[in-house]
Amino acid sequence: MGRILAFFLAISFTQAQTNPASIAARSWREGHEQAILDEFFQLLAVPNIASDQVNIRRNADMIVAMFKKRGVATRLVEAPDVNPVVFGEIRTPGATRTLVFYAHYDGQPLDPKEWATPPFTPVLKDQRIYARSASDDKAPIIAILAAIDSGAKPKSNIKFVFEGEEEAGSPNFGHILEANKDLFSGDVWLICDGPVHQTRKPLIAFGARGIATVDVTVYGPKRELHSGHYGNWAPNPAMMLVKLLNSLKNDSGRVLIDHYYDNIEPLSATEKRAIAAAPDFDEELKKELWLGSTEGAPKKLIELLQKPSLNIRGMASARVGAQASNVIPSTATASIDMRLVKGMDHKQVIALFKEHVRKQGYFIVESDPSADVLMSHERVAKVVSKEGGYNAVRTSMDLPISKEVIGAVESARGPAVKVPTMGGSVPLDMIEHALGTQTITVPIANHDNNQHSYNENIRVQNLWDGIELMAALLTM
Repeated sequence: MGRILAFFLAISFTQAQTNPASIAARSWREGHEQAILDEFFQLLAVPNIASDQVNIRRNADMIVAMFKKRGVATRLVEAPDVNPVVFGEIRTPGATRTLVFYAHYDGQPLDPKEWATPPFTPVLKDQRIYARSASDDKAPIIAILAAIDSGAKPKSNIKFVFEGEEEAGSPNFGHILEANKDLFSGDVWLICDGPVHQTRKPLIAFGARGIATVDVTVYGPKRELHSGHYGNWAPNPAMMLVKLLNSLKNDSGRVLIDHYYDNIEPLSATEKRAIAAAPDFDEELKKELWLGSTEGAPKKLIELLQKPSLNIRGMASARVGAQASNVIPSTATASIDMRLVKGMDHKQVIALFKEHVRKQGYFIVESDPSADVLMSHERVAKVVSKEGGYNAVRTSMDLPISKEVIGAVESARGPAVKVPTMGGSVPLDMIEHALGTQTITVPIANHDNNQHSYNENIRVQNLWDGIELMAALLTM
């Protein structure tokens, strides 16, 4: 795999020299690398879990100060009990359009005990920076700042929007956009989030999957029971949950919820050609991840990302390992995320999920059931949908602005992989619905960055490449 990566990197390097702003950014960066890393480490050292409002405010204030230091008019857009949105603006005399750069400064929850090093003590090791949000999503913020420092001169009006609740599902972002339409308006939003292609070639995503999440809890006895005294008599909620979850998908990964695929919008001819032209990296990726098989085979990863998915993101019932005891558990819970593609409605998907659970013989509640409810039904499931779900969107690759973004990216970083929809979810639906604009995603992080997990990292080279990319986009 190393030789293949080196080959793709060589192609990227040799074709990254045509964009003047990108060339200037590389030259400037080479003389200021330590200062860039120092500022990055300063930002990474501030805890940024969305529920930690005190530290979230510290992050927001620090980002405002960093942009003001560059002469960018920057402030916080706030609402009661909502994490602030950082807004910055560069007005360019004579400009006839506005480009909006989006990233988020909050990060996923974590357990510090899982990390090799403290998650908010950045560490540089083996040419990677380890810290929460090193790649998702503080790196693009630093890349933008460095691109400004390099002397990139915008030809358009520029706006910066940095959200503080994206990893919590963006429950308030849409309301903030609706309340400040003129402030956030722009001809296109450039979404600086996500990883580049697994070959390390640049990636441009013209859409993102939507998301709907649910927690499901099923119930057994009032209290845990001795598995010898009560086994074969008392219902075991862990076993019940396993059977319920098994009913959701078949062995090839197809979701078995009725009508799940009914309203999917088909891909255009251009989008199909882009998928066909993308590098086939599946076999190398299987080796990297120690996978003996994949869901949906023989279809490739890039094909499957254009379809909706259903994922069990966590399960819990009683205890395991050294703490395991011979009991029949009292409850069992699973947390599920469903990634949606264009045409699917996240609220309707939740309704379809609940109907599927009912068809498996469960009486559904939305809060902890009473004794009367449990004793009057053979099976009871608590199904709680999370706030902040949203739909998928997809921008046409054939639009003039789409072609211009492709040109800017490829002039900075060489041939790019172009995908109709990336696998992750970003609140593009909220942006497009509130503002009537277009969104295109231009990520910089490495694919093996451990985002959303422990030991999150970004390769230093991805940060350097990201600075060149941001300089090219700022001057587009």
